[in-house]
Amino acid sequence: MPFDPPAGLLALEARLAAALERLQEPSTPWVPQTRAPDGSAVIDVAVLGAGMAGLAAGFALRREGVVRVVLFDPAAEGAEGPWATYARMRTLRSPKQLAGPALGLDELTFRAWFEAQHGAAAWAALGKIPTGMWMDYLRWYRRVAGLDVRNGVGVARIDPEGALFRLALTDGAVVFARHVVLATGRDGLGGPRLLPGFLPDWRGRLWAHSADAIDFGALAGRDVVVVGAGASAFDNAAAALEAGCGRLTMLLRRAALPRVNSGKSMEGRGFWHGWHDLPAAWRWRLALSVERRQTPPPHESVRRVAAHANATLLTGAGVERVARDGDALVLATPRGDVRAEFVVLGTGFLQDAALRPELAAVAGDIRLWRDAYTPPEEERDASLGLNPWLDEGFAFTERVPGTAPHLSRLHCFNFAATLSHGKVTGDVPAISAGAQRLSRAICARLLAADIAQHAARHAAFDEPEITGEEWPGVAL
Repeated sequence: MPFDPPAGLLALEARLAAALERLQEPSTPWVPQTRAPDGSAVIDVAVLGAGMAGLAAGFALRREGVVRVVLFDPAAEGAEGPWATYARMRTLRSPKQLAGPALGLDELTFRAWFEAQHGAAAWAALGKIPTGMWMDYLRWYRRVAGLDVRNGVGVARIDPEGALFRLALTDGAVVFARHVVLATGRDGLGGPRLLPGFLPDWRGRLWAHSADAIDFGALAGRDVVVVGAGASAFDNAAAALEAGCGRLTMLLRRAALPRVNSGKSMEGRGFWHGWHDLPAAWRWRLALSVERRQTPPPHESVRRVAAHANATLLTGAGVERVARDGDALVLATPRGDVRAEFVVLGTGFLQDAALRPELAAVAGDIRLWRDAYTPPEEERDASLGLNPWLDEGFAFTERVPGTAPHLSRLHCFNFAATLSHGKVTGDVPAISAGAQRLSRAICARLLAADIAQHAARHAAFDEPEITGEEWPGVAL
């Protein structure tokens, strides 16, 4: 059924269109059309992912006059990103007033969208943003941004081919692009962090990762164990409890839940704009400190689980071994064995480009932090070392200089960029800063690549300003 926007939303969209017109945006298209070896039209920028980061990157590029931008997302329309799938929290964790992906446009903020439909009094009464409502806002954002999004289509393989990338799509088609942006979220340069012993054959029946599709209704009456005690672990535990599971046990390796979100101390705009220019030692040290101190789950998520009498939190109970016992798993911990009829691993994600099949042709050429920086012994961390060492435009860099120049056109705009660029690629507060930095870098590289064509157009330009008739009797 077609969407019929309410009058307030139509008025907001009119104001947004007027604001863009005053800014003369989107800019006049300026990138020359190029052709692939097979004669097809080349995409200037292919964006992998149409969640919040992909939408912000796509619209930032469109505003700058880069019009041949296509977003590919394997999800169905309206289900991109985590918000309608594995983001199982009731509300966003970010404060409601943050500008998010608005790219400096007041009319594109969540607040403007909300107030246009519900009014200022409802905004004042709103607490944190309900997760489903945020997804509705992103659906609207996509519509008013006018982006070319291809849903149900992923990119199976990225192969450099001269000045282009050849993209093999999951529907069997092939397209060519000059630049590729990986706006692929938390696991966009790796995959779920799993624990030894959880066999692939048991996945879905006896265990799942917190980012998997989970039928929580099927857990009713069953004893469930959640490994981990971060935000996603608590949200999945709450979903299982609310679906009527039997005993719910959360296993935490640490002696106690972390209480302080130390990353909040680094959320100012100076960190957004200046992180990449900090010495590597400082970026590593600060990121490592956040990781070692860990981020506590939101207090709302803890209370949501604690409200159930059949929920238990075991601290100091890291999983040492797992064994199957009929239709259940037995997890050995320092606190004793724990039996589970289903286990959810709330263990986060690992960044490792070698895990991504679409990057098989280029992963071995990518320079990692472990290749570029050696921390002091007491600051060694193997997982941090797997993060890519990105340039100022979020592009991958060469492990061996001069061997993979195409990497300067392959951009990492997902969680794996955090160590190089700070938190500007996936979190609500700074996503606009990241998208604008990315779009300007791509513009600069497109101009440099096409400068001969622009120079030729300049040489041939002969549109007169003076016709010779302006000053009668005087030869001009």
